[in-house]
Amino acid sequence: MPVNIPETAQKRIVIIGAGFGGLKLAQKLVGSGYQIVLIDKNNYHQFQPLFYQVASAGIEPSSILFPLRKIFQKQKDVYVRVAEVYSVDPQKKELQTSLDTVWYDYLVISSGVNSNFFGMKNMEEYAIPMKSASEAMALRNRLLQSFEKAVTLRDQNERRSLLNVIVVGGGPTGVEVAGAIAEMKKFVLPKDYPDLNFDAMQISLIEGSPALLGVMSNHASKKALFYLQRLGIKVLLNTQVTDFDGNMLSFRDGTQIETKTVIWAAGISGVVPSGFSKDLIGRGNRILVDEYNRIQGFDDIYAIGDVCLMQCASHPNGHPQVAQVAIQQGKNLAMNLLSMKRNGSLRQFKYIDRGSMATIGRNRAVADLSFVKFSGFVAWLTWMFVHLMAIVGVKNRLLIFINWMWNYLTYDQSLRLILWAAKKDPTKIISPLDRK
Repeated sequence: MPVNIPETAQKRIVIIGAGFGGLKLAQKLVGSGYQIVLIDKNNYHQFQPLFYQVASAGIEPSSILFPLRKIFQKQKDVYVRVAEVYSVDPQKKELQTSLDTVWYDYLVISSGVNSNFFGMKNMEEYAIPMKSASEAMALRNRLLQSFEKAVTLRDQNERRSLLNVIVVGGGPTGVEVAGAIAEMKKFVLPKDYPDLNFDAMQISLIEGSPALLGVMSNHASKKALFYLQRLGIKVLLNTQVTDFDGNMLSFRDGTQIETKTVIWAAGISGVVPSGFSKDLIGRGNRILVDEYNRIQGFDDIYAIGDVCLMQCASHPNGHPQVAQVAIQQGKNLAMNLLSMKRNGSLRQFKYIDRGSMATIGRNRAVADLSFVKFSGFVAWLTWMFVHLMAIVGVKNRLLIFINWMWNYLTYDQSLRLILWAAKKDPTKIISPLDRK
């Protein structure tokens, strides 16, 4: 049976995914005369750039999550449905979801990406990715549980294995999470665990290419390396990992590092519902689209954001998978859908690069803007302002600002809570570290 959505004479636009692109598209189409159906597996929008601060107990997860129904509660003709989308039937113009079928007149796929482990099954099972708020919380739990267990051990080798933290991937996510954990090690953990020697804690950042922050400038790459090393982080470039069994991380050259905690920030893959032929899927499992974000061969199906691959003269390998691309594509597609309603002309998508930024702990950041490249304290302040303004909701901005100021003044934050999911017996909480 079809999912219960009011039937009207309006054309129905179904949007899969409430990330930056899908949310912006839905907001721009409010009051347009279309019926908007927004489907996401979560009932909230996630602000992904700050996942690493949740993982390092810097801010509460609720500060970077915003309920979708709250965003659209005063808007007519917008219907939120919490479901997973399994497949698309372009002939019937239907989706098969975890709720049931949903029909559409126009379909927009903005389902984003998941971590890509490049076929390493053990890595997928034991490493911790950073693509959702729940994964960020899992990392926070794992880190804190490791410290709690380490404080009870006498064996120095076993304790060192628990304290070793390895981040795989030297992009913005990897650089930022490594810097945040190094700040915890320096300012917070010695106060929480005075009977642990944190000089034995080694934080390592592994990158397979010759430089960090490959999507940014050479200036940003060199500065990020300098800042990370100043924080005591061991940075290994031109280094490929091959396996992780939960206890030992293996490298292509045959060397190994004993650790219980590997954070995976090294690869992503588009989340594409089944129903499309393989020749429509490009590099990184991204859907091939034209300059109007139409999936090639279809007039009524579009894709925007990280999940789409638009090849053009300026970006022959597709646009960077960053929030600004998704937001701008959402805006442009909204304009075209409105123009189609008036039988007007369509506008091709042209990406305006407003720059890239990454922060490496307190008072340190790198910024590549369209007109200048800079680093240090000013870049850090710029990074804070840009991200604060991008947060959905005034309350969330205020909470994050208060958390940031408190952390800055006190070098502390009382969010270091271990919250495991209950298994079978609700009185027993099971940590992954206790698995056999």
